[in-house]
Amino acid sequence: MNSANKIFVLVVLTLIPVFAQDYLENQMVKGNGLYSRGEYFDAITEMKRLLYFDKEKEYTYEANKLIGECYKAGAKFTEAINYFSKAEQSAGSPEEIYNCRISIIRINILRRTNLRASVLLDAIEKDSRYSDKKEDINYWRGWNYIFSDEWDNASLQFAKITPDHLLKKLCDSIDDCQYSVTKAKLLSYFIPGAGQFYTGNYVSGLLSLGWNILWGYTTITAFSANRIFDGIMVGDLLWFRFYNGNNQNAEKFTEEKNTAISNGALNYLQNEYNGEKP
Repeated sequence: MNSANKIFVLVVLTLIPVFAQDYLENQMVKGNGLYSRGEYFDAITEMKRLLYFDKEKEYTYEANKLIGECYKAGAKFTEAINYFSKAEQSAGSPEEIYNCRISIIRINILRRTNLRASVLLDAIEKDSRYSDKKEDINYWRGWNYIFSDEWDNASLQFAKITPDHLLKKLCDSIDDCQYSVTKAKLLSYFIPGAGQFYTGNYVSGLLSLGWNILWGYTTITAFSANRIFDGIMVGDLLWFRFYNGNNQNAEKFTEEKNTAISNGALNYLQNEYNGEKP
């Protein structure tokens, strides 16, 4: 091989890593662009291609994290957690580790595995590396309580950030609007139909009250006339049935009302709230 060819080969060998680096960087840029346009499947494909060619594992963290974000956007939560975990394993700093863990927590909040989210938040809070993340941890703990339908506890978490936090005010308003299951059942125990009146189900309340009065009167009349068998049959089969059903309906209607209130609040948060969401 003459000297000119040797020089050519040397130049090519020198440029190969440069071209490879440019290719990987372009793949990363392309993947981010696809993600920003909502083309999640194509972004995942590009990132997996990047991971295959990235022999030095320079982009392992970024690529795995972006794949996780794509799967999350597509509601593939298990796959998303898997890739966020891979990104955490290749993280190069405590901040990158923290970002991956919070991403996993946010997914657990979304899919309502709230106990798991709480355990992960506790673990981060105990980690001395993240002593400066108290407000952020309280923020996501508040969201975890929201998705657990514990609006009073959520309010307490947001209040730790600032007493007039917007989400605290919202949680307080939702908690004030919700009905007490215990109160509804107690009202129904004492006055059949009162629990339904409490939740605004007036027709059901009137029916419960009317049927209980009718069969209660019939049962008492039968016993007063020494028709013991009739009194037992009417009392057991009719009066008790309607009385028990009245209590169950009070509880059911209260839970339905509270669910509707919570869903309305979640819908508002999804469409109107401009801050960070799970």
